[in-house]
Amino acid sequence: MLEELRITGLGVISDATLPLGPGLTVITGETGAGKTMVVTSLNLLFGGRADGGRVRADPGRAVVEGRLRLAGAIGPGVQARVVEAGGEVDDDGTVLLSRTVTAEGRSRAHVGGRAAPVAVLAEVGGAVVAVHGQSDQLRLLRPAEQRGALDRFAGEAHEKLLEGYAERYGQWRAVSDDLDNRRRTARERNQEADLLRLGLDEITRVDPQAGEDDALKAEAQRLEHVEGLRTAAQVAYLAIAGSGDDSPDASGMISTARRTLEGQSGVDQSLGDLAGRLEEAGTLVADVALELAGYLDNLDADPARLQAVYERRAALRGLTRKYAEDVDGVIEWAERAKAKLAELDTSDELLEELDRERIRLAGEVAELAGKLSASRREASDRFSEAVTTELAGLAMPHARVQFVISPKPANPPVLTVEGRETGVGPDGADDVELRLLAHPGAPPLPLQKGASGGELSRVMLAIEVVFAGVGGPPTLVFDEVDAGVGGRAAVEIGKRLSRLARDHQVLVVTHLPQVAAFADRHLVVVKDTGGAVTTSGVQRVEDTDRARELARMLAGMPDSDLGIAHAEELLAVASREKAAR
Repeated sequence: MLEELRITGLGVISDATLPLGPGLTVITGETGAGKTMVVTSLNLLFGGRADGGRVRADPGRAVVEGRLRLAGAIGPGVQARVVEAGGEVDDDGTVLLSRTVTAEGRSRAHVGGRAAPVAVLAEVGGAVVAVHGQSDQLRLLRPAEQRGALDRFAGEAHEKLLEGYAERYGQWRAVSDDLDNRRRTARERNQEADLLRLGLDEITRVDPQAGEDDALKAEAQRLEHVEGLRTAAQVAYLAIAGSGDDSPDASGMISTARRTLEGQSGVDQSLGDLAGRLEEAGTLVADVALELAGYLDNLDADPARLQAVYERRAALRGLTRKYAEDVDGVIEWAERAKAKLAELDTSDELLEELDRERIRLAGEVAELAGKLSASRREASDRFSEAVTTELAGLAMPHARVQFVISPKPANPPVLTVEGRETGVGPDGADDVELRLLAHPGAPPLPLQKGASGGELSRVMLAIEVVFAGVGGPPTLVFDEVDAGVGGRAAVEIGKRLSRLARDHQVLVVTHLPQVAAFADRHLVVVKDTGGAVTTSGVQRVEDTDRARELARMLAGMPDSDLGIAHAEELLAVASREKAAR
């Protein structure tokens, strides 16, 4: 539940705080006062598109902040997402969300006191709030939206069936496209495969090893300079180990120095420490001498080996000129070529295997499509009955809605579903259309043809009431969904919204006093044109002030005694209806 909303620098609203709570909250105000900015701010707060054109020039940025209480079934999931994003939930179970938009259109989001991607706000918003405006009515006119509404209503088992169908459909289309592509491009694939095989055959004959070019280069250098290497090693060895005559050598001189220092270590221990270091040096020099001796033993001139190295390096250079910059790259090219050959395969065996897989998947898709159609038909009956019942209570007692579920046109891809050929898509084999019978004897017409603006508003509200009965977000926002409605129908809309607010937090932007009278909390957007710049704020009205606001909405005369009396009568009727609900 959204407990508080603060709006700064958005449209005509300079700085306003909306105290919110459970039940039905209505937002009213003069035309142009900024009521729509409240809905705009909610869209922004929950990840909607940022529009720099709505930001006030002073201060040059808009900030929307909301305090959200995490409770109910959705609470743990939303809290986990907030924590995952790095945010913190307050000890009282609330979390602070904010969105900042600059005049240039740049946007920043914060969740639980931490900067976060706007997508996190959208995820949280999808779980906790549903915003419905006149644009949502227009979306409801599209068949795809109507099918989506029916699928959401059908329940969890239906959604799982739809997910399974979509997954299997994707697999079928992927296999079918792959098979068609291999058949269509067989000649080009075979030509490319031949070139790859030639390259792989050449590489296989040479059989390069990882790092081999660097190792051969080092070996060639040693073989080319073997005499110089032998001389250097010999001189170094004689200098360290001596030649066997009386000439001084490093090992002997170090040994003499060590013994001399040890003889005086009893007088000065520091000389004893130096003697110990000389002992370590003597050991190291002895090790080097031993290694030099082994190096000399193994250092032989080998013209045949040198020639073999030259030939091997030439073979490797032949590969690197064609396939990659070095031997490791050649090996990688060969691995990619092998994988590509598998993709290019157009052998009869593979094509037959793909065709069998395509037929198998097509059968599964057709079976799941049939189950999906049956599930939609069952859900459509329940949905139509529930919405029709709600319409009766919205002053449309003779109206009925019904879903017409028909097979898709037999355009490719086509499968046999429930005994007839029909087109199929990722959403099934059905075309779904919601139709309205406005009165007895009237033909069922698509919503866009059979419903006036006021009727469409009531159909939308009826659908939302039905949706609320099967779950969904706990907070519902309606932006003038009562447009085009008046009289008794307006009172009935107020009743339905009030009933919806028994189990949901409902926020309504309305111009109808009959709807506003049912509010548990009434907020008024007030426009101030006293200064050079028009600004708006939000006030909560109660008692006499509320009656004056309803009188203004009724007749434009907030100070009229007759208008106030009429408003008080409306409030009394609404109070009795709410008490009886």
